[in-house]
Amino acid sequence: MRAIMTTVSPRSQMKRPLVFLTLAAAVVLAVSVRAVDSLVITRFSDYLDAFRIQAGIPGLEAVLVSSTDVAWRNGFGLANVERNIGMRPDTPMQIDGITQTLVAALALRCDESGFISLNDPASKYMPTSADGASTLRMLLTHTSAGPGGLTFAYRLDRLAPLAPAISACTESSFRASMAGLLDRLGMSSSVPGPDAASLSAGTDGFSAATIQRYGDTLGQLAVPYTVDSSRRPSRATFGATTLTPSSGLVTTALDLAKFDIALRTGVVMRAETLTAAWTPPVGANGVSLPHGVGWFVQGYNGEPIVWQFGESSVSSSMVIVAPRRSLTVILLANSAGLTQGLNLAAGDLNTSPFARVFLTLFVR
Repeated sequence: MRAIMTTVSPRSQMKRPLVFLTLAAAVVLAVSVRAVDSLVITRFSDYLDAFRIQAGIPGLEAVLVSSTDVAWRNGFGLANVERNIGMRPDTPMQIDGITQTLVAALALRCDESGFISLNDPASKYMPTSADGASTLRMLLTHTSAGPGGLTFAYRLDRLAPLAPAISACTESSFRASMAGLLDRLGMSSSVPGPDAASLSAGTDGFSAATIQRYGDTLGQLAVPYTVDSSRRPSRATFGATTLTPSSGLVTTALDLAKFDIALRTGVVMRAETLTAAWTPPVGANGVSLPHGVGWFVQGYNGEPIVWQFGESSVSSSMVIVAPRRSLTVILLANSAGLTQGLNLAAGDLNTSPFARVFLTLFVR
C-alpha cells in the first residue's frame, strides 16, 4: 500500500502503509464548548428513547462526542429481540450511506498528498462509468454539470469510481485501504465489509488473525428488523453483501466516535482540507448546494451543521457535527425508523425529530 506523504514527490514512493497526519494540537475548526450539563443529557436521553419507541425502532445506540473524547454513551432497546439482548453503544451494525464519509476521508487525503486529484474525471479510474465526465469531486458532492452550472441530486450509486481511484492512490485494494484507515484510528470493532470474514488468509494482505477478528465482530452484529404499522418487528437481514464506497461498512457508534475525533483534530487530514470539504459548492443561481465532499452542510441558528445519514429497509444511522461547539452526535438503529419517510436526501436535517432535539438542546 502506497504511503501518502506531502513532503516528497508521490511518484518516488514505494508501497508502504497509509500514513496520516498527526498534529500537536487540535485544528481550529471549532471553539471549545462548555462541559455538557447532566440535566441536558438526561433530557436528551429521554427524548431519544421516546422518539425510538414512537418510530418503532427495536434498538438504538447513541454517543455524544466532544473535541477529545466521548462525553456520553448509551444504548436503548434491543439489539436482538428474540434473545432479549440489549443494544449497546459498541454493538456492530451496517451503517449504509455513512460509509461514504470514511471514503471521502481517504479520497481527500489522497488528493491532499497528490497521488490523485478530486478534479480527475471518473473515467480515468472507471472507464465504463456512466458518470465518466464527472469529476471525483462531483461524485462526492452529488453534483452534476448543467447548462447553468452545478445541480444537486443525492445518488449513492454514483460513488462507485471512488473505489478504483483510492486503489490507484494506495496501490492496494479498496477493502485493504479502508482496513488501513480503520486500523490506524483504532476502530477495532469495525469490519471492511460483511464478507470480510470469508476471505482466505493472505488475500489483500489480511492475516488469518485479522480475518478471525472480523468474524468475531460480525458474530456480534445487531439483528436488523423490518417493522410493521403496529410497530411489530420482524427479523430480517442487512442489505449490503460487500464493501462499496456507498455501503457495507460494519462499525459501532463508539468506533465512529474515534473517526469523528480524528477527523476534527487533524489526524486524518489538514484543517484547511476539511474546512474546504465542509464548504458546499455553489449552484447555478449562486445559492449554496446542500452537500459538501462526503457530507451534507446546512445552517442552524447561524451556525454550520455538518451531517450524514445511512438508510436501508432494515437499518438507519445519522451523524451530526456542530463544528463550532466541538460536539457530534452519532445514532445507529437496527430498523429504518431513524430516517424513514423523512426525505433526508433533499438536504434538510430539520425533518428529523432526532436531529431537532440535538440541535435544540446543544446548538442554541
